[in-house]
Amino acid sequence: MTAQPIERSTDRIAVPDDLSAAESKLVYLFVATSGGATVDDLQSSLDIKRMCLFPVLETLSERGLIERTGDAYVPTAT
Repeated sequence: MTAQPIERSTDRIAVPDDLSAAESKLVYLFVATSGGATVDDLQSSLDIKRMCLFPVLETLSERGLIERTGDAYVPTAT
């Protein structure tokens, strides 16, 4: 069996400077890299309780970093 080379992306997603809480950064990066996520996606993938996710999502929305589209939160166009 031959080892396959790992493809590494040079694309980087900048975390806004005003995000200081680890959960906010984590949720922002997940939504930004996945192109959007539901609360269930975030809960299961990040292992963060739903009751902790809603304030984080609200803060990110208020700062214009993400927006709710149907059941999903998506990154805003910058």
